[in-house]
Amino acid sequence: MGKLTVSFLRSVKEPGRYGDGDTLFLRVAPGGSKGWIQRLTIEGRRHDIGLGSFPVIGLAEARERAFANRVAVAHGGDPLAEKRRSKAPTFREAAERTLEATRARWRNGKTEKIWKQVLEKRAFPAFGDRRVDTITREDVLKVVSPIWSTRPEVARRLRQFIRATLSWCQAHGYVEHNVAGEAIDGALPVMAAVKEHYRALPYVEVPATLQTIGDGQGRSMAARLALQFVVLTAVRSGEARGAVWSEIDLEARTWTIPAARMKMKNAHVVPLSDAAVAVLEKARILEDGSGLVFPSPMKRGRPLSTMALTKLLRDTGLAERATVHGFRSAFRTWASEKTNADHATMEMALAHAVGTAVERSYARSDLLAKRRRLMDQWAAFVTATAGKVVQLRG
Repeated sequence: MGKLTVSFLRSVKEPGRYGDGDTLFLRVAPGGSKGWIQRLTIEGRRHDIGLGSFPVIGLAEARERAFANRVAVAHGGDPLAEKRRSKAPTFREAAERTLEATRARWRNGKTEKIWKQVLEKRAFPAFGDRRVDTITREDVLKVVSPIWSTRPEVARRLRQFIRATLSWCQAHGYVEHNVAGEAIDGALPVMAAVKEHYRALPYVEVPATLQTIGDGQGRSMAARLALQFVVLTAVRSGEARGAVWSEIDLEARTWTIPAARMKMKNAHVVPLSDAAVAVLEKARILEDGSGLVFPSPMKRGRPLSTMALTKLLRDTGLAERATVHGFRSAFRTWASEKTNADHATMEMALAHAVGTAVERSYARSDLLAKRRRLMDQWAAFVTATAGKVVQLRG
C-alpha cells in the first residue's frame, strides 16, 4: 500500500519529493505546482519519468501508470522510448530536420534541391503528414516499387532519402525499426549497377573546340572564359565557378583551391600556364566587387550557375558530344597517350588521391614542378591550331 494520501497531496506545500513507494514520487516545485515522477532503472541506468501533474492525474491513476511502467521494464520494455514515440514528428517534419542535420556535408545546393523535389513529388503525398512511427514497409514499397524498374535512378534516390529520414528518426527514438532499410530488400529486384561515363570529346578536337568557345562579349563572356579556364586547368566546373581572386597568386602562377571547395576535402594547388593566366587577365573586366573571378552576369555577387557552362555547350552545338566534366577525361587521355608523365603526376593534376592511405602518408610532395610542366604542355596543345605529340622530360 502506498504512503501518500489524497488529503496530504492536496495540503502539502513544502517544495520537495514525497515518496509513495514502488518508484512513485510526488514532486512539489518551489512555485507550488505538483507533478508525478517515477524513478526507474532501465538497462542499468536510472531515469526519472514524468507521469503528469496533480490533480489532473490523481493518486490512483498515477499508481496505475507507475505499475504499467514497472511491468514493461520487467519484460524488457522501455517506457521512455514509448514516450518519445508518442511525440513522433510527421514524416514531412522529420525530413526537414534530417535535411537540416545533413546540409553541412553537401558542397552545393543541388543535392538539397533534388532531396526536396523527390520527396515532395513521391513521398509526401503518400505519407508526408503521418507520424513516422505509423509508416510501414508496405507504405514505402507502394511509392518505391512502381518506379523501381522504370525509373531506377529516381527510385534509388527516393528510397535513399526515405531511409535517411527514418534513420534520423530511429537515432532519436521516434521509431524502433527503419522500414525503408534492409527489411524491404527482398521485395525489390536487384538494381543493375550502371556506371554512366561523362561524354568527352576526343582530345584531338579540344583545340578547335577552345577556338569555338572563344572569349565572347556581354553576358556570355563570363561563361566562355570560365569554360576556357576549366579546359586549361583540368579542374571541376564548381571549382572554377567558385574561384576568387584571393586564391590566385599571379606572381607564383598558382591557384590554391581551399579544402572546403574540393571534392576530396584537401586543398589543391593548381599550376597556371601562360594561357590560363591570359584567361584570368581577360576576366579582370568581369569584376563586380564580389571577389569572384567569374561572377554571374545575371545575379550580382553570385558565381555562375551550375548550368551556365552546360548552356554554353548547347549554344555552341557541343552538348550532344561533350560535357564540361568530360574535358577532364580528354586531358587525362591526352596525358596518358601523348606524354611520358608518370601516373602520380597525371592523377594529382586532376586532384585524385594516389595510392593507399599509408602510401599517401609517406608521400609528402604534391609534385607541383612536374604538374606545372604537364599543364604547360597541355596548354600548348589545346591553344595550338594543331596538336603535337609532346614528350615530357623529368
